[in-house]
Parts: sequence; structure tokens; C-alpha cells
Amino acid sequence: MGIEIERKFLVVGDGWRAAPAVPYAQGYLNRDKLRTVRVRVVRDQAWLTIKGVSVGATRAEFEYPIPVADAEQLLALCDGPVVRKTRRVIEHAGAKWEVDEFQGDNAGLVVAEIELPSEDAAFERPGWLGAEVTHDARYFNSSLATAPYCTWPEARARA
Repeated sequence: MGIEIERKFLVVGDGWRAAPAVPYAQGYLNRDKLRTVRVRVVRDQAWLTIKGVSVGATRAEFEYPIPVADAEQLLALCDGPVVRKTRRVIEHAGAKWEVDEFQGDNAGLVVAEIELPSEDAAFERPGWLGAEVTHDARYFNSSLATAPYCTWPEARARA
């Protein structure tokens, strides 16, 4: 079984911006509390991903490459709007960080994720890392599809 152990943090400052940005488009065919089914397109590649319920920072994850043409058609069938973002991959102290800067209704939100071998694995925090939001479901990409950042009180306060 595929397992994902991931921690998620808000991002502060601009120290992460030097890495190249790659556009992502993803939508959700299912956003049930027990499972999500995601379609993702990244340039000329696409995947279908099934994720189980989160227990702490751990959940089952199964990911399969699919043809981009199929993915584009599946995006049109998704529940809620497509989530668009740019991703930067940053190496820091031997760890790989993925920093997502969201667009559209989620503009203004920047989140960093790190995949770990265990939930209690130690890692060095980059200077641009803010508060941890691993357990706040609002920050799940599947939640951002139907409850976008622009509707949150803290986003409206920044505008």
C-alpha cells in the first residue's frame, strides 16, 4: 500500500522565490471525508491520485500516470473548480520542500509541504517557513476547490 506522510506549513517572506515555478492544474472527482480522487496536469504529464483519510500526518496514497488528453477531459468532470497553482521545489538541509503559490480564488495563499519517512522525523526549518497547518483541513487542496482562500476572513483582512 502507498503511504504519504506529509507536513504542511504557511510560507512567509520571499526567500523561496528563486526556484523555477511549474504550473499545476488539479481537480477532484471525489472529495469524500474517507477518500479523495484527484486529477492533476503538470505541463505534458498527468496523474490520477486516490488518497485515503488522514490519520495525523499520514494517509494512504495511490498515484497513476494517465494520458494528458484523458486528464483534461476528467478535469471538466470535477466536483468544484480546478485548483491552479505554481510549484517550486526547494532543497534545504537535505530535505525537499514543495512550495505552492495558489492562483485565482486562492491567490495570496502560499503553502510549503515536506514528505517525511515518519511523522516524528526531524527536519531543519527554512527561514521562510511559517506556522504549521498540517491538521487544518481548510488548507487541503480538495477543500480549496470549494472553499477558496478568498472567502476566508484572514484573506479578506489582507486585501
